[in-house]
Amino acid sequence: MLFRLVNLGIAIIVAAFCLSLWAYGNRPQFLPKWPDKVTGFAFSPYRYGQDPRKGSYPTLEQIDSDLKLLSGKVIAVRTYSVENNLAAIPKLARKHNINVCLGAYLGKDQKRNAEEFTLFLKIAQQNQHNVVRAMVGNETQIHGLLPYDELIDYLDKARKALRMPVSTAEPAYIWHTNPDLVEHVDFIALQILPYWEGKEVHVAVEYVFNELLGLKKRYPNKKIIISEVGWPSQGRTRKNAEASVAKQATFLRLFLQRTTKENYVYYLLEAFDQPWKNDLEGTVGAYWGVYDVNRNPKFEFIQPIVPVPSWQMLAGISFLLAFIIYYLLLIDGRTLRGHGRGFLAIISYAAATAIVWIVYKYTSLYLTVGSIIVGIVLAMSLFGIVIVLLAEAHEWAEAQWVKQRRRKFEIKPMPDDRSPMISIHVPAYNEPAEMLIETINGLSRLDYPNFEVLVIDNNTKDETVWRPVQEHCDKLGARFRFFHVDPLAGFKAGALNYALDHTSTEAEVIAVIDSDYVVTPRWLHDFVPQFSDPEVAVVQAPQDYSDGDDSLFKAMCYSEYAGFFYIGMVTRNERNAIIQHGTMTMVRKTALEEVGGWAEWCITEDADLGLRLFAKGYKAHYTQKSYGRGLMPDTFLDYRKQRFRWAYGAIQILRRHSGMLFSLRAGRLSPGQRYHFVAGWLPWIADGLNLLFNLAAIGWSVAMITAPMQFDPPLVIFSLLPLTLCVFKLAKLFYIYTTRIGTSIRQAIFGALAGLSLSHTISKAILQSFVTRGMPFIRTPKMANKQDLFHAIVIVHEELLLLAALWSTIGVLVITQGVDTADMLIWVLVLLMQSLAYLSALIVSVISSFPRIPARLIGVRWIDKPDVHDVVI
Repeated sequence: MLFRLVNLGIAIIVAAFCLSLWAYGNRPQFLPKWPDKVTGFAFSPYRYGQDPRKGSYPTLEQIDSDLKLLSGKVIAVRTYSVENNLAAIPKLARKHNINVCLGAYLGKDQKRNAEEFTLFLKIAQQNQHNVVRAMVGNETQIHGLLPYDELIDYLDKARKALRMPVSTAEPAYIWHTNPDLVEHVDFIALQILPYWEGKEVHVAVEYVFNELLGLKKRYPNKKIIISEVGWPSQGRTRKNAEASVAKQATFLRLFLQRTTKENYVYYLLEAFDQPWKNDLEGTVGAYWGVYDVNRNPKFEFIQPIVPVPSWQMLAGISFLLAFIIYYLLLIDGRTLRGHGRGFLAIISYAAATAIVWIVYKYTSLYLTVGSIIVGIVLAMSLFGIVIVLLAEAHEWAEAQWVKQRRRKFEIKPMPDDRSPMISIHVPAYNEPAEMLIETINGLSRLDYPNFEVLVIDNNTKDETVWRPVQEHCDKLGARFRFFHVDPLAGFKAGALNYALDHTSTEAEVIAVIDSDYVVTPRWLHDFVPQFSDPEVAVVQAPQDYSDGDDSLFKAMCYSEYAGFFYIGMVTRNERNAIIQHGTMTMVRKTALEEVGGWAEWCITEDADLGLRLFAKGYKAHYTQKSYGRGLMPDTFLDYRKQRFRWAYGAIQILRRHSGMLFSLRAGRLSPGQRYHFVAGWLPWIADGLNLLFNLAAIGWSVAMITAPMQFDPPLVIFSLLPLTLCVFKLAKLFYIYTTRIGTSIRQAIFGALAGLSLSHTISKAILQSFVTRGMPFIRTPKMANKQDLFHAIVIVHEELLLLAALWSTIGVLVITQGVDTADMLIWVLVLLMQSLAYLSALIVSVISSFPRIPARLIGVRWIDKPDVHDVVI
């Protein structure tokens, strides 16, 4: 009860803090009131699904309804075309006492321009009672839609044919650089949108009037009207200009206060949102309306502005979701200290708030079929990132803030006359004879009275390789038996099953070590007593290595391996959910036979065996103390092969035993075991998806470069997610490595570099494992030939191509679009972060080609103490 009350108290404290942040960010903003009537709106009465480019226009009834809505609120509306039913706007507007600034659309199609212009003149002449201005073209010069001479010709014809004032709409730059254009218009129509200039909303109004003043000074005898002025409610941030409903309301209400005093004619951009413009002006194109596409006002006209009006509801949903996440993380978490529970509470609320905010922002957009598909993909990515982040946070808390370990490895005494017989199996394939003999000699020194050793050499073709080992076993006596079997199917698992078939009938426990491992004399003495408990089927020691000080490359690998064996395995052991590995492991013989021996279909037969034994209800014990040391891969190529096998085999197991792991029916696997087997491999699955993300990111960036008006950087919140996960994982790695394993910062950095260098290899393994059924066992060579610099670069050619692609897109984006907007800066940082894995592969591969670079550059401190809290490397 006390545990639950403390958890509830922590949740409430964190919730109160998060609620205060919501409240602080949504303080009411007191702004000038909206006037009873504005001078003008830009008027495009398109509804959801309508698009003039596809010939889909609003009906007359819809146009009339929109004008009725604006009646009494506006003096005039500005149109942009007389196509289709838009030609009826002046007539319908007159019914609602609304004047019209009539517009003609002029583009690159000369025939269409002629037809549009002819109809434009006709409509203007027929509706002289309420068409008070005529606008020939809109931003034709700034966008290069119409040759300058043709525009002048159209303007002259319009001024000659019409009685009302005539002009064309352009930004200040065009008017300043083309003084002769002013001579062909009756007034200057100024397009001024400070958002596009990156102005902060509170200085944007002053910017508008400074631009007006500049034109007034240049052309003192010419009337100036503001043909477009506004602010978007959604979209990317440009420099200091943030697109949001609150910013839109702030700009417009401040602008209207100023312009009312100075008596300017203006047309607000615009009356209604235009979803069809989504791909014309990037993400902001659809969101300039004062009213949304459903004709609802987007903000308060009189009352104070609250940035997120529904923030209380969002905060409440965040609280409920966070509480659920927090509760799930604390299942079986009684050993966590208050710091750990507080840490998980903060992570839970941060994750929940991010989820709620992303869903809120995305669902407030105007969605098309394409954007819905993108949204589904993003939602899946969001879910995956959050799950991985929560799993990482959970492991961090359990590694760092526990009161005590629940399943400590206790060495139990056992008299020699009660020591059961142990059969030690050493599988080997094409291994150097001197190395394997050293392994066998280590076994001959075991401080245990009752054991046998079976060395199984399978499929080695060169007799000079295996024959010396056989002769050495013969010298050691009957306790050591050597088998050379060729052919033998099943790779390592096949060799182990062969050994099982030839094991002494008196043996009760099977012990397995790799051919490069030299064990300590006390290995069996300390492990065998654990089997006095009939429920124990596996006793496991960590993989450890004797050559960590041979070179910088091996020192990096040694540091990288430590995270799994001295953190991950320790937390897994708390729930009887370790990953069994095929060296330094002992298995109860009857349990091994009960589950059918070693799985020859799986290239990680050791992890598969552990899961099947757990499914039968057996227990496993794990000690962090090293009882034997082997050899690490000599080259980066072999290092990659080893990790490829591990990752591929993990998905083989998940696919083969999905029913066992994911079935809702109660089974022998505990929830904790299911959690660790799935969550433990999630980072690898995330690596697999990361490759797809990188390819998509490169494609999206190319689209941003080639079609910048149609493709914007992803929303900041989406770009922040992978950045956040990366920073979180690095923070966890450095903190845990330095505080719990005892590495130096330098060792942690180089260990992280080694791990990062494997990301692409893991990606390929994961993706291949989902589309293939199996692959040959990949042996990790020992005492292999060194890798020269040329081959070190060649073997990472895929990483180099991806690195070049990412850096090229970064360079072009920075040069062509700059990084002065938050979303572009964050997107560039995401691309840069994604490139680090490929750069790491190149660096580590090159380092491995120089075996003489000493390990002392980062230092090696061996892991050999029994308690993880005292362990150092």
